[in-house]
Amino acid sequence: MKLWSLLGNSQKLDGGAMFGNAPRAMWAKWSPPDEHNRIELACRALLASPLGGKTVLFEAGIGAFFEPKLRERYGVVEDRHVLLESLAGAGFKPEDIDVVVLSHLHFDHAGGLLTPYVEGETPRLVFPNASYVIGREHWHRAIAPHPRDRASFIPELPGLIEASGRLELVDGERSTTLGDTVRFHYSDGHTPGLMLSEIVGPEMVDGQPHGGVVFCADLIPGRPWVHVPITMGYDRNAELLIDEKKAFLADKLERNVHLFFTHDPGCALAGVTRDDRGRYRTVHEVAELQARTLAA
Repeated sequence: MKLWSLLGNSQKLDGGAMFGNAPRAMWAKWSPPDEHNRIELACRALLASPLGGKTVLFEAGIGAFFEPKLRERYGVVEDRHVLLESLAGAGFKPEDIDVVVLSHLHFDHAGGLLTPYVEGETPRLVFPNASYVIGREHWHRAIAPHPRDRASFIPELPGLIEASGRLELVDGERSTTLGDTVRFHYSDGHTPGLMLSEIVGPEMVDGQPHGGVVFCADLIPGRPWVHVPITMGYDRNAELLIDEKKAFLADKLERNVHLFFTHDPGCALAGVTRDDRGRYRTVHEVAELQARTLAA
């Protein structure tokens, strides 16, 4: 099995919103803002092939589905579908994707499932053969969102996915579509039922898989958020998220599971460690993956 990190459309969002109650003097060192106080963010997907005999895409980024006015409002930089270009650069076509796994359905993680905006045209799904694996709890949030996060969802997307006839809703650690190759963890601090996908590693120690890769989604958007107290203003429950993140990082450190970041513009993959003060940090940072074997 090989792994690719695939960049999609990038964003510029308000740094204060991305770093919650952290002071600007702190977060500006990690993510220097522009003149509008916005920081650069990636929308990165992970491609694994063959994974259980399938070509699997973890998330799809923000895509290019927004009309121009909304594209500007939400800081989407490019007007073309960058993820499809990255996919082609890795040697794959949209019809090659067998499975898309979605941590959640906020537009910056699922918008790339849709065709680019064309005035007067109805959006379509861009992966014609893909099955879609989504956590059941979050699916229900997406189809009946709370007023606080309603604007984060794409109203027509759940209907398009369901109409494909290839939707699997997942409750536990495993899915029927992917079997034992992927293990799911869950978090509620950012959004209910956020699903974190771990590609199971090659070693078994005391009955537990070691050496895998986990897609951190919005539990840990990038390297700065590995520091446990750092959360986003977009998180629904910061205290819960901090507790979830502590348990998540302790588990990944113990089992040598590497972290895959979707929003970090400079780092796709990193290991996790703890310093002499007990703070979690990243090590062995990798900017991009190009046909990298899991054990490498």
